[in-house]
Amino acid sequence: MKFKRTERIGAIVKILSDNPNKIFTLSHFTNQFNAAKSTISEDLLVVKNVFEKLELGKVITISGAAGGVKYIPKTSKAENEEFLLDLCEKISDPSRILSGGFLYLIDLIYNPTIVSKIGKIMASNIDYAEADYVVTMETKGIPMALMTAKAMNLPLVIIRKDIKVSEGPTLSMTYVSGNTSKVESMSLPRKALKPDSKVIIIDDFMRGGGTIKGMIDLMNEFGAEVVGTGVFISTTKPEEKMVKNYISLIELDVQGDKISVKPNLKTFKDEYKNEEHEVDYDLEDVLDDEDEE
Repeated sequence: MKFKRTERIGAIVKILSDNPNKIFTLSHFTNQFNAAKSTISEDLLVVKNVFEKLELGKVITISGAAGGVKYIPKTSKAENEEFLLDLCEKISDPSRILSGGFLYLIDLIYNPTIVSKIGKIMASNIDYAEADYVVTMETKGIPMALMTAKAMNLPLVIIRKDIKVSEGPTLSMTYVSGNTSKVESMSLPRKALKPDSKVIIIDDFMRGGGTIKGMIDLMNEFGAEVVGTGVFISTTKPEEKMVKNYISLIELDVQGDKISVKPNLKTFKDEYKNEEHEVDYDLEDVLDDEDEE
């Protein structure tokens, strides 16, 4: 079956955007569309240019035996600010304040459209070039961690508060919760991480940082290295957190029935963090390499 150029380009955009950070060989597209490599090369160039002009992300071409084309999610600082300002307006509603100074956020962090965008922002501002997993704590952090893992094309590992018999032998440890200052426990199956892993920690909320500190300590017990940490919301108080080297998208301060919330603009990078780890070859070079194999 032959496809028109508009049909091929539409399908390529769909395939790449549905599979971020996954490499597709040019042969994959030539076989799927029954088209010459030179034709697919021209189609990909159009897609690449449109993505860059509209700041929809980057289409990277990689040379060599394992080369091909992949889409890398990327968000601009202006886009991030607009999105987070809208979220801040929703969060600042006084009716969200619960007893104990907590906020009702379930409707936001379980909204697929919102958490998908959060995942792309995390992927645009955390260097995950060497990471093997995204790690989070059950339960409220799972949606945004899953979307971050999708954007980074990494498996998601979930630390549990209770041991699950169905997951086999587990490693458990205690930690001091930053929200309640109570001693709680967390556990992870011993088979969850491969040896010498590098991980990205994603969580929904951080006050004192006790939970994330516990996750970092647990990763150390597994011999894993935490190479990046991202949280959706962090509080302005206490100023001294139990963890360092993290990014937060929104800063929050709750005083009685008043909520002060704003985007953490210093988090955002001027350029895409992982761009330096990719080599963007000319499509003709990739074609030549494939022809030689």
